[in-house]
Amino acid sequence: MTAKIPETGTIAPDFTLPRDGGEAVTLSAFRPGKVVLYFYPKDDTSGCTLEAQDFTARAADFAAAGTTVIGISKDSVKAHDKFCKKYGLQIILASDEEGQTCEDYGVWAEKSMYGKIYMGIVRATFLIDGSGRIARVWPKVKVKGHADEVLAAALAL
Repeated sequence: MTAKIPETGTIAPDFTLPRDGGEAVTLSAFRPGKVVLYFYPKDDTSGCTLEAQDFTARAADFAAAGTTVIGISKDSVKAHDKFCKKYGLQIILASDEEGQTCEDYGVWAEKSMYGKIYMGIVRATFLIDGSGRIARVWPKVKVKGHADEVLAAALAL
């Protein structure tokens, strides 16, 4: 069963997850700031690395726009720490090993590769406004140019 992606205008499902560096991150703690929540399949794979590097390259611009960037995958905190160190990532990476947050955001879904059907994280991004509502959703993200598009939306919010 595939969960439904929350709609624009609805309150973003709150979560507390372990993050890189051994701390925890709670979505609602960032209010009244804005949050970019991006879900990605796996640390240290080509598309996911490029996406993390693109968000890191624009980290100062997101911060200037009052926006925190949080990446979520089912990788462990240890894997996130290694990924951050290897590429000098300057964004928060949260670990959803249990998959509950992925389910809450409707990104844990059936995927297909080389004719095989399997469950995995569908790359998606959510822009959450200062009141905790979903302002914009990018389902099935294409990485190239995505961070710039999300930054423009955060600046306009």
